[in-house]
Amino acid sequence: MSLVLPEEIVVERLLPTLRVALARDLSERGLTQSAIADRLGVTQAAVSNYLSGDPDVEERFVEHERFRRAVDRIGAGFAEGSMDGYEALAETLELVRAFEDRGPVCAVHEEEMPALQGLGCDLCVRGADEALSEERRVLADVRKATRRLQDVEGAAGFIPSVGTNVGMALPGAADPTDVAAVPGRVIAVRRRVTVPANPEFGASEHVANALLAAAEHDPSVRGALNVATDDRLLAAPRDAGHDPLEVAAAGPDGDGEQVGFWAAFAEREGVPPVVYHRGAYGVEPVTYVFGESAEAAVERLATLVAAATAE
Repeated sequence: MSLVLPEEIVVERLLPTLRVALARDLSERGLTQSAIADRLGVTQAAVSNYLSGDPDVEERFVEHERFRRAVDRIGAGFAEGSMDGYEALAETLELVRAFEDRGPVCAVHEEEMPALQGLGCDLCVRGADEALSEERRVLADVRKATRRLQDVEGAAGFIPSVGTNVGMALPGAADPTDVAAVPGRVIAVRRRVTVPANPEFGASEHVANALLAAAEHDPSVRGALNVATDDRLLAAPRDAGHDPLEVAAAGPDGDGEQVGFWAAFAEREGVPPVVYHRGAYGVEPVTYVFGESAEAAVERLATLVAAATAE
């Protein structure tokens, strides 16, 4: 695995691009090449190349609104004499921090170091703390769960029209941003389960609502996925001695969904492994399968699907 520091992206890609953009901005404001070189701390030959040559720039930085604002402020400050080097440095450091906080620097860094892809990495900002390590574990679990779901024979037949999602909550999750799931949802294409993207925190609504309600009653329940409500699936847990819990369907916008789950779990005095509703106007019938992790929830679904499709 290649080891590329984010500082390398800043030094080798962001700062050179910023110098080119500032040189061009200052030239348009009427500064000479000599004056521009003095402001930027580079040679006049370098400025000449910035203005008339073909310097290598990172377009993802140039096109970003935050980058353009920084160039405009620094350029105007230098041209008007209202900004000194200290203030320009402060502006530049703010830009670097903004771009390192899951911004364009992160996108370039992921390309240079593929091991970071899908982690929602913000190591530059937060450091290697335990919370970050737990987020990585949760994201890894959801990725493994979605891969396992793709291998479950017959699972595609139970994907609802609106799609499925697989999620896992952080310990002590308080809102949907503490739940990792798949952006765009998991779908069935030609009888195969298709996962469109790597998991991210805050990518789920319905599965997140179910998990947040479940965690209040049983903190060990941190994984879930939703599939179509099918009597064959519901018969399997009953045969195994588990009584699926029926809840009322929320509206199409999910309003009150978490409260409805919470009330149902309170009445049952626990979180059963399978919870379902029969749908409502504009709402497709959906079944939720819970587990201690996303992987555990998918394994439980695999058992239900095997039982439901057995000849």
